[in-house]
Amino acid sequence: MPYYRPISRIDPVRTPGAMTLADGWCWFDQIECLEKGRVSEVIPAREAPADVLTRLTTTRRPLGPLDWSMPRVMGILNVTPDSFSDGGRYTRLDRALSHARQMIHDGAAIIDIGGESTRPGAAFVPAEEEIRRIQPMVEGLANDGVVLSLDTRKAAVAEAGLQAGVHLLNDVSALAFDPDMADVVAKSNVPICLMHTQGNPETMQDAPCYDDALLDVYDHLAERIGAAESAGIARDRIIVDPGIGFGKTVAHNIEILARLDLFHALGCPILLGVSRKRFIGALTGAEQADARFPGSIAVGLAGIAQGVQILRVHDVPQTRQAISLQAAIMGAGSKGQNR
Repeated sequence: MPYYRPISRIDPVRTPGAMTLADGWCWFDQIECLEKGRVSEVIPAREAPADVLTRLTTTRRPLGPLDWSMPRVMGILNVTPDSFSDGGRYTRLDRALSHARQMIHDGAAIIDIGGESTRPGAAFVPAEEEIRRIQPMVEGLANDGVVLSLDTRKAAVAEAGLQAGVHLLNDVSALAFDPDMADVVAKSNVPICLMHTQGNPETMQDAPCYDDALLDVYDHLAERIGAAESAGIARDRIIVDPGIGFGKTVAHNIEILARLDLFHALGCPILLGVSRKRFIGALTGAEQADARFPGSIAVGLAGIAQGVQILRVHDVPQTRQAISLQAAIMGAGSKGQNR
């Protein structure tokens, strides 16, 4: 089975006949054809199947007031005692709300609220406790004019969050953990982010193994999109996340990051969550999570250069500054075409 990866570019000078990737800021005129067990081949984009080109170029459905004409920053709000980077800092309502509002002020277009840590080795949290943690946060931010995302894999928590005012559900299990989750999403008409993981948080980093990490992750997400569609969730309501750091070695993460633009062929916006993750420390020697934000920004910008629409981050102002500079350089370069 062939896979079609647009070779995304942000160069200000476009070749004649180049196509715009997902109606965003990247373009492509070549496609890498990949197949398991074979050497890849590069072909002109116009030679790809018509249905592939349609998925690569179609405008993605907006997320509430947010379109995908520019990258969007999702600020992380963990109201947990044990998250890997900021566990315990925002368990008090006043501190959590203050932090969320500061992230909004600093440029976060989405706030992702989580009441259960999914770091490697994290313990399961009962739904009742997760609801107790997240519900006051959602209610407190419901009128702040920002898209609210709820990071949960449990149907009961999702229902409570929807009643409190969330606009997006973010399921690290891609609807595979709770059999009732797909029905909740289908009935709600809210978008859902489906993330790839291998195993569960307790065991996912024990011995992750793939035949081909990039293509295996793609296949899994394609299968989960199919399951969501069968449950009544339209593809244009789905966002995909390749799940960097979730059941993957450093080598697996790098393999996926190098060809992130493959996931545009699924026809969905892409969310990238790499902020402060362990693989950055493994590659740079930054042992403390909060010392990894320069590496997080570097990987995030590499994702944007491949058309990633959402960056999920801890360090909102630093990320926004980096994105603004990248956009300014791209914009200045495009004006130079007329010289």
